[in-house]
Amino acid sequence: MAIEVRIPTILRQYTDGQKAVEGSGETVAELFADLETRYAGIRARLVDAADGDQLRRFVNVYLNDEDVRFLDGINTKLADGDNVTILPAVAGGMA
Repeated sequence: MAIEVRIPTILRQYTDGQKAVEGSGETVAELFADLETRYAGIRARLVDAADGDQLRRFVNVYLNDEDVRFLDGINTKLADGDNVTILPAVAGGMA
């Protein structure tokens, strides 16, 4: 099962500069575990082990343009040909 994963600039150091990589898994959690086998360290940037392996607070993950937090979170099911986009949350403004 091939799933395209779009990687934000800040995480491309783990994917040798690649903007998109392929992964596999039946859930988002399995996809992240698969990515970790080829891109060591990336999973720790996405998942907080101290929080029961939930998505990190400032990481947004979209499955085919839908936020997985409004689906099944890290347990969201995936299908062949899906697109997963990882986006760091951005905050800012003037004090």
